[in-house]
Amino acid sequence: MDAVSPISQHPFGIDFGGTGIKGAPVDLDAGDFAAERVRIPTPHPATPEAVAEVFVDLLGRFPASTGPVGVTVPGIVRHGVVHSAANIDQAWIGTDADALFTRATGRDVHVVNDADAAGLAEVRYGAARGRSGLVLVTTLGTGIGSALVHDGVLVPNAELGHLEIDGRNAEQWAANSAREREDLSMKQWAKRLRTYYRTLERLFSPDLFVIGGGISKRADEFVPLLDLETEVLPARLLNRAGVVGAALQASRA
Repeated sequence: MDAVSPISQHPFGIDFGGTGIKGAPVDLDAGDFAAERVRIPTPHPATPEAVAEVFVDLLGRFPASTGPVGVTVPGIVRHGVVHSAANIDQAWIGTDADALFTRATGRDVHVVNDADAAGLAEVRYGAARGRSGLVLVTTLGTGIGSALVHDGVLVPNAELGHLEIDGRNAEQWAANSAREREDLSMKQWAKRLRTYYRTLERLFSPDLFVIGGGISKRADEFVPLLDLETEVLPARLLNRAGVVGAALQASRA
């Protein structure tokens, strides 16, 4: 009798983004990929059915993988159903993505908000590992993604990037895209971030902020300027967080 492939014992994570769909089996003991990650361009239009076809292709490239599948979606997810589509095709709204992807792939698929997946990964394996209390993981990019985790338990769909601050949508004014669009210096941008994070402090009294997104590689240029009461750490998993967090969520479902 053939030995069981180690890959078959691991959940599979898929990170669905605007330009690429990335996936790999994940070793949950190590918090890392159990095989080399594969990336496939996101189809256009990225309807649920078109994306499901890519998932079938992606999973077919890992024939030894048989575990549950976790998928990130850039939108609000409640009980497997997608309820918002700010940066994806409007056809996603109202789609039971868990059911659609399970039928399409023949696998047990569970969908999770992309920021929530990154938050789970950072708490389990990254900057917030071993930390108790309330952790707020934020991702500074085109928008501001956020995950709210208390004692390792996720409070899903905390869309804190959409808070209204001084009459403005926070992410339109303070995301990294705003820094780039308005050619702000790090000092100018940090002043906006300070206003945003101090608002979060007043609302939630967190024990730790974790800041992710590509700009987190330059955390030493802006984090010291924030002048917050709460401890701030840069994220560690970077572009692995979505895949790892999705697999972690699938293993818990």
